[in-house]
Amino acid sequence: YRLKITGELLNMSQVEAEQIQLRKEPTKSDIIVLRALQAVQQHAFKTNVKLKERVAKDLPPIFVDEEKTTWVLINLLTNAIKYSNENGVVEVKVNKEKDKLVFSVIDNGKGIEEQYVSHVFDKYFKVPGTIEKSGTGLGLSISKQFIEAQGGTIWVESEYGSGSIFGFNITVNT
Repeated sequence: YRLKITGELLNMSQVEAEQIQLRKEPTKSDIIVLRALQAVQQHAFKTNVKLKERVAKDLPPIFVDEEKTTWVLINLLTNAIKYSNENGVVEVKVNKEKDKLVFSVIDNGKGIEEQYVSHVFDKYFKVPGTIEKSGTGLGLSISKQFIEAQGGTIWVESEYGSGSIFGFNITVNT
């Protein structure tokens, strides 16, 4: 837990100084998904959350910082697991839409009330009323910075009572 906070604060200081160090290289999306799923597998198992994966076949590589992009996906998956109901399902999906690869993390948790959806990527924001034992409120803010630094877009769709979809798009190299 302490290492996670230290890592988030280090990442945030890079972000605030606008000195995000990117090591971009052609990367296959299934590698990012595999590494992220491996990282959260134990957490999902402990909380009785089932992980599902739907990665489209024959996706082109994307030119990204693999480590930071994987970190973002791990962050989205960790949040989805944390807010899922016991025996819930969290699905990670990757597909191509026009010139972008779209990564989505879908959960069937309680979702986010409409008035808070637009704030989830704000620094230090935590949805009021969530019973949060850990977390800095920085993960989604850092994720947004990492994706935008790579020319991508990060987003959320949530319906209170039905779960959430967090995702990001990265343009495919042409």
